[in-house]
Amino acid sequence: MNNPSDASPELHPPPRKLQLEQIRIGTMTLRVARWPGSTRPAPILLFNGIGGNFELLDPFVAALGDVEVISFDLPGIGGSTLPPYPYRMRHVARLAVHVLRRMGHERADVIGISWGGALAQQFAHTAPSRCRRLVLCATMAGSPIAWPAAPSVFWKMLSPRRYLQPGYMVEHAGQLYGGRFRWDKELARDYASRIRKPSRAGYLLQLNAITGWTSALWVWRLRQPTLVVAGADDPICPPINGHILAKLIPNSRLEVLDEGHLFVVSQPQITANLIRDFLGAEHVSVPAAETRRPWHAAMHADGGA
Repeated sequence: MNNPSDASPELHPPPRKLQLEQIRIGTMTLRVARWPGSTRPAPILLFNGIGGNFELLDPFVAALGDVEVISFDLPGIGGSTLPPYPYRMRHVARLAVHVLRRMGHERADVIGISWGGALAQQFAHTAPSRCRRLVLCATMAGSPIAWPAAPSVFWKMLSPRRYLQPGYMVEHAGQLYGGRFRWDKELARDYASRIRKPSRAGYLLQLNAITGWTSALWVWRLRQPTLVVAGADDPICPPINGHILAKLIPNSRLEVLDEGHLFVVSQPQITANLIRDFLGAEHVSVPAAETRRPWHAAMHADGGA
């Protein structure tokens, strides 16, 4: 069970039916994905990381099971058009409200990954009545209280090269994402195969949107039950950032996985089980300390092969 190759079946959970729509909002056309399923107690609104099209999260969405999931490509990313002007995180949060309502829902459980975790915080702050519960994966609160990546990782994140050159992604995935990406080249190739190349301008606009952004001034006011999930081997967002968020958000708890930055991709079933349990619980209690779950032990507990 402790052999890393035991995790290989997680690469390809059974696919889910996907519905694609092009939605016009103002001057932009957004490519929106809906995976149909149950909307009780709420659908899931899923925000991806910087430069990432929603297909990159297919294994994670499949592992979430029979729940409706909605996601969309950010302006200039994937199949969404470039905006005519730069935007900030609060603008994207309002854009997400429009997407949610166009999909027929007034509120959702919000999951944000990396850059999308910052957007999820902003969404919960900007539109609190639209967010039932909040899940923050591999993300941070922003300056001045965030713990940054190492300079060698930070400089690679400033460029979309890993999305534009699949070979570069495979070569550098371990250094960037840590965890299973450090040794599993097949995982890196599988991930790279689902990339839909972003425009350079779209990537730079996402960087610009988060430059100077912070939730430090208001994150302590969030009242949604919140699950913070961090990877113990995360080069992009060191796990201390999860501890900071969990300390600042009143009704929150922290889970630390023995994985890297993209644990939603490298261990989709374990991550999905953890999140489903949190979203489905009638009452959310905050434990005295965080839980640390080695991926192989979690697989054992969850009945993994």
